[in-house]
Amino acid sequence: MEDKKIKAGITCCSNGQKKSYSEKLGYLSDTLSDIGILPVFSSFIYEKEDVFSGTAEERAEALMDFYRDNEIKEIFDISGGDISNGILPYLDYGLIKNSNAMFWGYSDLTAVINAIYAKIGKPSVLYNIRNLIYDCRKQQIANFKNTVINHKTDLFKLDCHFIQQENMQGVVVGGNIRCFLKLAGTGYMPDLEDKILLLESLNSRPAQIETYLCQLAQSGAFSKVAGILLGTFTQMEKENCSPDVITMVKKFISKNLPVAVTKNIGHGTDSKGIIIGSEMFFG
Repeated sequence: MEDKKIKAGITCCSNGQKKSYSEKLGYLSDTLSDIGILPVFSSFIYEKEDVFSGTAEERAEALMDFYRDNEIKEIFDISGGDISNGILPYLDYGLIKNSNAMFWGYSDLTAVINAIYAKIGKPSVLYNIRNLIYDCRKQQIANFKNTVINHKTDLFKLDCHFIQQENMQGVVVGGNIRCFLKLAGTGYMPDLEDKILLLESLNSRPAQIETYLCQLAQSGAFSKVAGILLGTFTQMEKENCSPDVITMVKKFISKNLPVAVTKNIGHGTDSKGIIIGSEMFFG
């Protein structure tokens, strides 16, 4: 029955979708419905001017409308790109804290997810809901359904191996390294003390990664965190870049700092999810 489905908001807080993507969004809508989720789309999904589906205020208000709806249990952001941090001053963090809805997004939504945690301590999920319609859809749908509908943890089970030390524990923050650093110097940056810092990237190559790591080091991040979890660095791995990410990270950190690597988190269509703002143990 339709009324037994979980009601979910679909937002686009970063770059708007191209009109040509509407067929795929229809496919996503049907896929979610088949799983047992009733998707409700925001009015600000598609590009109107350049990459903007609306002003920052309008996109923020569209997100808040879902938080105000007590029937909405999940909020899936389908965007990525550059502009999600523009909405941060316009969010009602008190309302978000009191809502039962969980926010999901990836890539540029790293900024929103970490800002929510920094402001109110509320966890969100780093995951691309569009993985349900890509080439790994069969496994993604199974993991997603078992997690969201059947209340298991399939989507969040990560395989990782340590390159320094043997275990680490702490609240996970971070995500896409470029987008996470948009929060630096703002009131939306999480406190990194005793946290596990997750880092991944899509298009960055060694020069960009060096810049980001320098910024983290110069801000004191690596002396505060309890450990580092490295996801996939898509472009660097594709090009087999030298130096690789592990070599680069080791230049900036103590040999005593735990560092683990996972292929399960990043921009790949086979990527799993991770709850940012949740205590986790790896080892």
